[in-house]
Amino acid sequence: MIFFEKVGRYFVFLRLLVTNRESFKTYYYLVLEECVSIGLGSLFLVILVSTFIGAVSTVQTAYNLVSPLIPRYVIAQVVREMTVLELAPTIMALIYAGKVGSSMAGGLGTMRITEQIDAVEVMGINSVSYLVLPKIIASIIVYPLLVIIAAFCSLFGGYLIGAATGIITPPEYIYGLRFIFNDFSITFALIKSVAFAFLISSISSYKGFYTKGGALEVGIATTQGVTNSVIAILIADYLLAQLLLA
Repeated sequence: MIFFEKVGRYFVFLRLLVTNRESFKTYYYLVLEECVSIGLGSLFLVILVSTFIGAVSTVQTAYNLVSPLIPRYVIAQVVREMTVLELAPTIMALIYAGKVGSSMAGGLGTMRITEQIDAVEVMGINSVSYLVLPKIIASIIVYPLLVIIAAFCSLFGGYLIGAATGIITPPEYIYGLRFIFNDFSITFALIKSVAFAFLISSISSYKGFYTKGGALEVGIATTQGVTNSVIAILIADYLLAQLLLA
């Protein structure tokens, strides 16, 4: 029963996002601030992790291709499918939840225990819409862009390590990336990125917004926000794959 109570409270929280909203101009500047904070704060980590993921995927794929009958360009093809379908949107989502999600939960939790949220509500402002909605919108805008950057860096990392080690030549790698490419893979990755961005930002904000107690409870809420976001990502990943690819 506690689980269903929390789920119901979460959906009530989502409904409050779109009631008694402020002016468009107010949200415009708030969303821009969140986009800059989320995007610039995550860019270096996304580039670093995705580049090494692409390099490691290339090396491990080449290691497992033991048959001389399999052409070398298959290495790039495998890395491409792994990157676009799963590594870029999903693995980056787990990192995004740990970095951005925890920041959202911790920030709102601190505002709650220091009574800043209460002060906003006293002024007659819908605190959920004013504080949380810009974070969700910014996350939905920025995270798909980060996924695109992650996919590019991952494929480029594979290209670099393949050329540097001689595992696969640059022409073979480029040919493998283009070989029998399904355009829907990009669409699927972007759909997943939008869904993951919404889940991470909304769940983390929900946990932070309803924090009770002191500094210890803020840490607990932050941990719960990341944990629940990761679980939601994995469930959504399976459901979207089953719905769109099956």
